[in-house]
Amino acid sequence: MTNLPGGDPAARTAGDESLAARVDSALTEAVVESAGRHFEASEAARKAAEDEAASKAAAESVMQAFGGVRGMIDMTLPGLVFILTFNITHQVPAAAWAALGLSGLFVVVRLLRRETIQHAFSGVFGVAIGAWIAMKTGKAEDFYLPGLLYNVGYCVALAISALVRWPLVGLMLGPVTGEMFTWRTRNPGRLAAYTKATWAWVVIMGIKPAILFPLYLSGNTTLLGWLKTALGIPALVLAMYVTWRILLKAPAPIKADPEPEQD
Repeated sequence: MTNLPGGDPAARTAGDESLAARVDSALTEAVVESAGRHFEASEAARKAAEDEAASKAAAESVMQAFGGVRGMIDMTLPGLVFILTFNITHQVPAAAWAALGLSGLFVVVRLLRRETIQHAFSGVFGVAIGAWIAMKTGKAEDFYLPGLLYNVGYCVALAISALVRWPLVGLMLGPVTGEMFTWRTRNPGRLAAYTKATWAWVVIMGIKPAILFPLYLSGNTTLLGWLKTALGIPALVLAMYVTWRILLKAPAPIKADPEPEQD
């Protein structure tokens, strides 16, 4: 029987071929499954890296939105020049014109270099109001009054925006990151981060008027001027750093859909 065609050798051969086919099929499925898992892991890693890069870029946009180092200098140095000039001349008009002249110079330099004048112009506007009030009243401390009132109003606006779920930090950074207002309806994690950052600004920026207003009310112009200058840039840097740290851990921005082109 074993030597007849179709006997045991043929059966064993057919069985071996069937086993080899099953082994080959199993190996193929394992390779395909492993490749699939590897591809999914690679895609997940790529997406995570892209999200991390997007979050980092969005966090770094904080400095850009607030004018960078140059913007902070434009808004801080005029106050320093005012108090220096006043301590030398003891004349309010001389100090006021010196501060206003420096602010105007910043605007001219930016115009010549074709840079944005937003923060420099804001500085000129604030200095001009302070200079006018100080020259009108004859009190040097009044030069700093508009800035103090602005600071209080800014903190109140920040707090209200956070309470109504339109955090001001998000409103300022949305156009910079390209997400516009998607963070409010499509990205709840980012809304939470912007709200947290806004409250951080309320606390940090609220320290300045809490320290400076008693000095203003006491008429201690010299200490008021020096402390206002000293607290200016460090407070902004701290607020921006805290915002940067918060946004690093936030979900990546969701870019706003481009508007359809008009025919």
